[in-house]
Amino acid sequence: MSGALNYLIPYEAAQSEFVEKKSRFISHIWRVESEEEARARIEEMRKTYHDARHNCWCYLLHEGALLRYSDDGEPQGTAGQPMLNVFQRREVWNVCCVVTRYFGGVLLGTGGLTRAYSRGASDALEAAGLCRMCLWERAELMLPYALFEQVKLLVAGADGVVEHTEYGAQIVMRLALPQGGRDALQAQLTELSAGALQLQSLGDQFQPGPREETAQQR
Repeated sequence: MSGALNYLIPYEAAQSEFVEKKSRFISHIWRVESEEEARARIEEMRKTYHDARHNCWCYLLHEGALLRYSDDGEPQGTAGQPMLNVFQRREVWNVCCVVTRYFGGVLLGTGGLTRAYSRGASDALEAAGLCRMCLWERAELMLPYALFEQVKLLVAGADGVVEHTEYGAQIVMRLALPQGGRDALQAQLTELSAGALQLQSLGDQFQPGPREETAQQR
């Protein structure tokens, strides 16, 4: 399990779909903050796909390390648990996933079902992407247009995120930087501008970071 103040979550809600031996598998994934929110998402899918044979699901919440899953009528251990394993292997939290199956008339067997539901969760995660929840140092910077491109490169080099940019007589940038990044960036800005550029601290905030690259693992 990742540290209490540093863990992966889905970057955004997403959907994916594939057909395996005439069975149609439709996957949905969301970032959730509570068990109530996860249960509401599951119920929403049950209503949307009320005519489907199975709506299998799982969710993982970082607070309390809460894990829940359901095979929803599939043979025990072939759906909810394999889906859950996808997120456990990647150490992804605050996630809810529902994989809906429209039965196509061809039995997949326990191994086939396990692979299909794992793929459903993995494909949805790939579509959603990942980001990291951690403590970010936030700051504001006023700068002349002539230094804008160079400053953007410095921010990117510090793994920072430009949250907002205002264009007036000068440019005002609001930034989020990894822990320790504010001091490191200030040193570079001082060198770039002979001390003219000064970061104004906006405090620290626990929040999601930018989207990270994902590689499918099934």
